[in-house]
Parts: sequence; structure tokens; C-alpha cells
Amino acid sequence: MSRVAAIDCGTNSIRLLVADVVDGRIARDVHREMRVVRLGEGVDATGRISEAALARTEAALVDYVAVLRRKGVEKARMVATSAMRDARNKEDFFAMTERLLGFPAEVISGDEEARLSFTGAVGDLDPDDGPFLVTDIGGGSTEVVLGTWDGTAAVVLAARSTDIGCVRLTERALPADPPTPEQVAEARRIADEVLAEAFQAVPVASARTWVGVAGTVTTIAAVALDLGEYDPAAIHLTELRPAELAETTARLIAADRATRAAIPVMHPGRVDVIGGGSVVVDALAQQVFTGSAVPALIVSEHDILDGVALSLAS
Repeated sequence: MSRVAAIDCGTNSIRLLVADVVDGRIARDVHREMRVVRLGEGVDATGRISEAALARTEAALVDYVAVLRRKGVEKARMVATSAMRDARNKEDFFAMTERLLGFPAEVISGDEEARLSFTGAVGDLDPDDGPFLVTDIGGGSTEVVLGTWDGTAAVVLAARSTDIGCVRLTERALPADPPTPEQVAEARRIADEVLAEAFQAVPVASARTWVGVAGTVTTIAAVALDLGEYDPAAIHLTELRPAELAETTARLIAADRATRAAIPVMHPGRVDVIGGGSVVVDALAQQVFTGSAVPALIVSEHDILDGVALSLAS
């Protein structure tokens, strides 16, 4: 058994998983934590990480390093995704992570992000339900991955990372509170246009099971379940049928900020961007439900963090 730590720094949040890994499987979650730091705030427009965003990320990472020490972590890996791929001043971020961790964060490619997300997402599923389509909606990008899982190893058959996510789409197209019908229509047009590239590369018709991961999808599931508080155990492996998913995303897209903030399961850092994320989910659903025999969206609390942790076991 080895105790490993995975840190995923995305456009909207930075997350930590400390886990015990045995024989290539995660035997036990020791610690999971998420902080919304909005590292990618404004990067789409300016091409740079702001000083405020870097400071928020540094404060969270200081706390995470303390957790690693307390928990006796033997190996650790930190990956950074969309915001870091786009930022001109990414070296400031690298210098900060190396100073705190003793090693720099890795900026992974979209294809690597897709592979790690898929590996983390399918571990609790029945291999006979494959091929699996996994979609990972982040702040700045969305990964679409098709693959199989034999109970031990995941095999990616096709994958594409696209430059659309809850933060990026909100900043581009949804400035009003609540968004106007014209803004929502433009957001849908952008999402459809960007995701079309992924669906040209990934044969959705081959999928038997659709799995959605990351905070946008898990929040939508929590809202659909009408939970009084965010409960990962209740959300994990929830199935959302097309009508229920469409109703929930439509409600979140149309709501004003105050209404979204009053939802008990809504993380404060997700209030401003859940509408944009819901537009992306709705665009994915239109493609998946019309282009395959998939009956529902399965929501997984396991994602790229689990994939990164497993990558340390080899």
C-alpha cells in the first residue's frame, strides 16, 4: 500500500485527494477537499493570470501542503489544466508551486487530461456497461472521452479536449443577471460550435453509458435531487434521465444570481458560473441523447483527481 496525493488545479477550482492505493486501485480516500480560487478569471480576455487569482491559489496550496505533511503522503503529483495552457505568465505559477511543493506543477495536455479523467471516472462502474462516454466540464475546457474498462485497466478509444467550460462561456456570453434570452442563445451557439469538434472526433454512437464528472455536473445532480446539503455519497452514481436533466439545466440557466445563491447545495464559488456550465451540459445532452442509445447521464464524484492518484501507483 502507498499513500499518494493528487492536486488538480483547474480554471475554477483547486482540489486535493489523499488516498491509499493498493494493487493499482484506490483502497481508501483519506482526504478530499476543494477550494474555488478562480485561477482562470479573465485569462480568456487578457491572456494572463491576475495577481489576485494567483494569491488565492497560493493560499489554498499552502493549506494543502500542510495536509500532505500531516497525512504522511509518500508521493504527490500536481497537474494544471486549461488556464495554465492559455496564460502568458504561467512561469509565475510554476515558481510558486515549486517553492511550496518542492516540485513544479505539470501543465498537462488536453489529451492527458481526458485520459486521466476517464480513468478516474469509470472505476466504480460495471465493465459490461461499456463502452463509456466520459465528459469532464471544467472552468475553461470540456473533455469528451470514449473508452472501455475491464475492471482493472481503462483503455481510451477516442478523446478530444475543447476550449469551452463554465467560466470561459460565462465570461464570453452571459454577463447579465439574469442572462437575457439573446445571451443564452449566443451561449448555446458557442457551446454547440466548440463541442462539434469533439463529436466529430469521438464516436458517440458507440457509447452505451454516459458518465459526467466535475463540479458543474455534480452540482446539477444535487439540485435535481433537491438535497438539503451537498452530499457526495448521495450524488455519486446518480442517474439523470433526459427530461430531468433538461428541466434542471433550464432552471439554472434562467435563474438570477440571488436565486442560484439561495440553493442549499450551491457552492459560493459556483454561483456565478453554474448557468454557463449548464449550457455546456445541455449541449452535450442534445448530442448524446440524440446520437446514441444512452438512456441517462450517470454522475460520478470520481474524476481526474482519482486518475492522477492512480498514475502514482505504477
